[in-house]
Amino acid sequence: MSILKDILYKVTLDAVKGSTDVLVSNIHFNSRQVEVNDVFVAIKGSATDGHQYIEGAIKQGAIAVVCQVFPDTIQDDVTYIKVDDSSKALAVMAANYYGNPSENLKLVGVTGTNGKTTIASLLYQLFKKAGYKVGLLSTVKIMVDNTTYPATHTTPDSLTINKYLKTMSEEGVEFCFMEVSSHGIHQNRTLGLKFEGGIFTNLSHDHLDYHDTFAEYRDVKKRFFDQLPKTAFALTNGDDKNGSVMLQNTKAKTYTYALKSYADYKAQILENQFNGLLLKLNDNEVWVRLIGTFNAYNILAIFATAELLGLEKQETLRLISELESVSGRFQFMISDQKITAIVDYAHTPDALQNVLETINDIRTKNEEVITVVGCGGDRDKTKRPKMGHIASALSTKVVFTSDNPRSEVPETIIEDIEKGVEPQNFKKTLSIVDRKQAIKTACQLANPNDIILIAGKGHETYQEVKGERSDFDDFKIVKEFLKQLQK
Repeated sequence: MSILKDILYKVTLDAVKGSTDVLVSNIHFNSRQVEVNDVFVAIKGSATDGHQYIEGAIKQGAIAVVCQVFPDTIQDDVTYIKVDDSSKALAVMAANYYGNPSENLKLVGVTGTNGKTTIASLLYQLFKKAGYKVGLLSTVKIMVDNTTYPATHTTPDSLTINKYLKTMSEEGVEFCFMEVSSHGIHQNRTLGLKFEGGIFTNLSHDHLDYHDTFAEYRDVKKRFFDQLPKTAFALTNGDDKNGSVMLQNTKAKTYTYALKSYADYKAQILENQFNGLLLKLNDNEVWVRLIGTFNAYNILAIFATAELLGLEKQETLRLISELESVSGRFQFMISDQKITAIVDYAHTPDALQNVLETINDIRTKNEEVITVVGCGGDRDKTKRPKMGHIASALSTKVVFTSDNPRSEVPETIIEDIEKGVEPQNFKKTLSIVDRKQAIKTACQLANPNDIILIAGKGHETYQEVKGERSDFDDFKIVKEFLKQLQK
C-alpha cells in the first residue's frame, strides 16, 4: 500500500476534491483492471477516452481518480485529482509508485526510425559479455538479466516500464538499454525516468498514420533529447540530416558518430561480405559478424556508447567482434543448393532500401535477388507505393504479398504497393496474397547462388488477419521450403 500524496509527488495538480492522505493499492489506466482501493487514471487516447469509464472504475472499488475533466457526479468517499495531462501524471505516478527505479541503474534510451532493436539488443549482449547484470526493453523481448519476458510494444506503458525497472533494480542490474519509440515519447511513457544517455539512429518515412507530418514525427523524437538531464549523454548520427536537430535544446553532453562526416566517433568500412564486416573504428580495426552499411552505423553507435558508459576500449573492441545478429535483423541461412535466404524486419522504405543496397553491394551480379514483401494493414498507407518502387527497382524479381493485413483487404494493400512500380519494372513483379505461398514461390524461382529476401516481419512469429493472430515465422518457413527443394 502507498499513500496517494506520495504517489502524486512532482505531479502538477490543477484541483483536488477529497483527501490525498488515503492508502492506495495499485494504479491502473484500464478501468477493467481496477480493484478495491486502486487509483484510476483516465487518459484521453486516440481511440477511446478513459473519462467515459470513471464511473465504472469507481463501482469496481477505485478510491481515487486522476482526470483532466471532473465528472458530473462527485462521490464523497472518492478523491478526484484534476491535471492538465493524465498521461504525464501517470508516468510520474508510476515512477513514484515503484520507487523511482530508473535512479538505481544506468538507463540508456535508443530512438530513431531504424536500428533501435539492433543497437539496444547488441548493447545488452555486449555488457552481458563484459560481466555485468543487464536489462533490455525492446520490441523483440524484455530481459531482466538472464530472465526473458514477452514484449507487446516497442516502448511499454509507463507502469510496465517502471515495474520491470524495479525488478531489474531488485536483481542488481547495473545497465538497462531501452528502445524509445515516437509513440512512447508522444504518449509520455518515458516521462519520470532518469536516463544516463540517449542515442539517435536516423529518421526516415514511418508512422505517418499516427504523426500527421514528418516534421511532427521528427519533433517528437527530439523531445526525448530535450528532456535528458545535464548529467546524461546525447549521442547522435552526424550523417543523418536530422541528427543535429536532436541536440539543439538538450542539456545533456553531446557526441556524434558518422561514417561520412566529421564526428567524435568515426567508422570506415574496409570489407563488406556476407559473413561480416571489417571496420575501422576510430583507427582501430575490428571484424564483426554483422553485415551492411546500416550495421556499420549500429556498431559505431554501440562502440561510442560503451566508451561513454566507461568500458575499456580494447575490451569493447574484443566484445564487439563476438556479437551475434539479432533475431529477424538480416538473419540468413544458406541451403545445400547454395541459395541464400535472408529474413529482415525492414518495413519502412529506408530500411528496405538499406537491406537491398547491402545485398547488391555484396553480390557479384550473377545472382538473382528475389524479394518477398508486403505492408501492414491499418498503418501508414503513404509508404506503400514507396516500398513497391524500392523493391522492384533494387530486385531482379519481386513477390508482393500480405504482411499483417489486420482489418484491411490484403488485395487492396497490394494494389497500393503496386502503384509505386515503374513501367519498366512491371515484368519483375507478381502478387500472391498468401504469404506462405509467396515464400514457397520465391524458393521455387531461386537457382543455386540466388538470394531470397523476405522483408517486413523479421522476428515476428504471427500473421494478424481480422483481429486473429496465427502462427507464422518467416525464417522457419523459408528454411523448410528450401529443405524440401533439396529432396
